[in-house]
Amino acid sequence: MDLKVGDVCEGTVTGITKYGAFVSLGDGKSGLVHISEIADTYVSDVSAFLSLGQAVKVRITGIDPDGKIRLSIKRAADRPGQSRPAPSFRAPSASPRPAPAETAPAAAEPKSEKASLDDMLKRFMSESNANFSSVGGKQRSGYERRSAKKPGRRNYDD
Repeated sequence: MDLKVGDVCEGTVTGITKYGAFVSLGDGKSGLVHISEIADTYVSDVSAFLSLGQAVKVRITGIDPDGKIRLSIKRAADRPGQSRPAPSFRAPSASPRPAPAETAPAAAEPKSEKASLDDMLKRFMSESNANFSSVGGKQRSGYERRSAKKPGRRNYDD
């Protein structure tokens, strides 16, 4: 009996372990059905799904160079109208997002398509400083912000 990957054949369960079941395919050949390939649902106990001597239909999913045969019961089932898609290991693509709503005041200058980076940076800095001063904050350098004494906190430099 010549076995190749993708073949569906009948076999008999000859052994049950906690990680799967061994199935005899005839002609002295046998393979392993891993616990994840027994059913479409979660399998915690192989004995709940299979028993010794049970006849099962299996699909050959792989044959290793050393002769080990990998089998699947759930892939052997003929499901009309259902085909199992191959697993995809790519990250899901980002869905296109709508453009953010314009939050600038109506009197703002229209955006130029050829605005340089320097112009955009200057506009951002001026808007940022205007927003900060409208909040009433005192501008400090980075070191002053980090080293400012805060009420309720322990200051070790005293």
